[in-house]
Amino acid sequence: MGGVARNGDLKIFRAIGKGKASRADYLCGGITIMKNYDLIVIGSGPGGYVAAIRAAQLGLKTALVEKNASLGGTCLNVGCIPSKALLDSSENFHKAQHQFAEHGIDVANLQLDFPRMIARKQEVVDQTVAGIDYLMGKNNIDVLKGTGALVDANTVSVGDEKYRGDKILIATGSVVSDLPFAKPDGKRIITSTEALSLTKLPKSMVVIGGGVIGLELGSVYARLGTEVHVIEYQDSILPTMDRTLGKELGRSLKKLGIKLHLRHAVKSVAGTGRSVTVIADDKKGVEKTFKADYCLVAVGRKAFTGGLGLESVGVTLDERGRIPVNADLQTSVPNIYAIGDVVAGAMLAHKAEEEGVYAVEHMAGQKPHIDHNLIPGVVYTWPEVAAVGKTEEELKAEGVNYRAGSFPFKASGRARVSMDTDGLIKILVDAETDEMLGVHMVGARAADMIHEAVVAMTYRATAEDVSRMCHAHPTFSEAIKEAALAATGDRALHI
Repeated sequence: MGGVARNGDLKIFRAIGKGKASRADYLCGGITIMKNYDLIVIGSGPGGYVAAIRAAQLGLKTALVEKNASLGGTCLNVGCIPSKALLDSSENFHKAQHQFAEHGIDVANLQLDFPRMIARKQEVVDQTVAGIDYLMGKNNIDVLKGTGALVDANTVSVGDEKYRGDKILIATGSVVSDLPFAKPDGKRIITSTEALSLTKLPKSMVVIGGGVIGLELGSVYARLGTEVHVIEYQDSILPTMDRTLGKELGRSLKKLGIKLHLRHAVKSVAGTGRSVTVIADDKKGVEKTFKADYCLVAVGRKAFTGGLGLESVGVTLDERGRIPVNADLQTSVPNIYAIGDVVAGAMLAHKAEEEGVYAVEHMAGQKPHIDHNLIPGVVYTWPEVAAVGKTEEELKAEGVNYRAGSFPFKASGRARVSMDTDGLIKILVDAETDEMLGVHMVGARAADMIHEAVVAMTYRATAEDVSRMCHAHPTFSEAIKEAALAATGDRALHI
């Protein structure tokens, strides 16, 4: 029936109240006293850790739960950061091998140290993760190691301990999708995780999926000398982006030596000790066999909600296994929010970050804003691919009266200087108002240039507005001005 607290118990009560207790909960006389937080974030990927930082900035006592040994989620550990490290390293090697001589740079006896390249990738990851650890300490955020699960609407269990949160934010991200006939074994049939840490450069690789992950990692290995075949079920690579982008990038990838097999349906994948065999039907139904050292399954990702205990609070998933939320990112339980890959929308690290900040500011009573139409998408191949806003296919389907203007990088002085003349910039505008509705680009530094379009579209600029802005010469971004001139009515100056 309970008991009377002793002096020692009272000291622990006070310590818990100040957030200084050494244990998360304490039993006294049959009463469980849990450590209280204003916010508990489950998942430490970009969405989760950024949300935790913003919450701390707003004065909320915050805990961050992470089941893995290191913070940062998929993005920092086995996604965005390591893949970009390998993309940069492989592009440097490829340029040294194929372009340096034209610059007058002699690199005779050029050698690839593949293990060193992989090691550098891991060093970049370790440094980045250490930076997140530092930020957690700097912002006085408690990091709780273990698998987080909802006990009720205000209680999260982490291992054997329980914690109370006035608000709870789910940011558990996503996991790799697979195919029933292509189950990764981590040996010959691999996912992006294994592809980032191979110990020996493969002679050949089959990539199933012509989306972002498949093309980025496929291009890494193609640059290093691996024979790469990309098998895509749709009739275009990057099928979710504007069709012009897939066509333009396809030309560049073919120059790199990547063999693209569109409208091919994979039927089976079988791995042996030293190789893998992939069988697919082409667009005419003719069976084709591909043999390689590895098969990379890159058919997308799916929301990760396993073990969260959502059923204990009455939160149900949608038909694609995602958590339904309202415009303020609240689940059906108002004090429980969800962001990033576990909710609808593009699976992008920066989308998760924006949603994390939005959710926390909404919890704090602020009036934040987010426009999902203006979240850019980027593919870090070379040339890079970037886009924001509506695609031409979407505008046609919606019956929008629009104009399109484009400018090729082969007409750019800056692109000729750096030998990066592949690609173009396309701007779509409302035919009546000239407001920019979508910007799509393939080219060097597209990942950085797309933000000029994001700023312009955020403030509802017209193509003429952008065309009348002075762009420094010679720069890649001059192509944006030229595309804007073309979109206002065939006014491009350098073509």
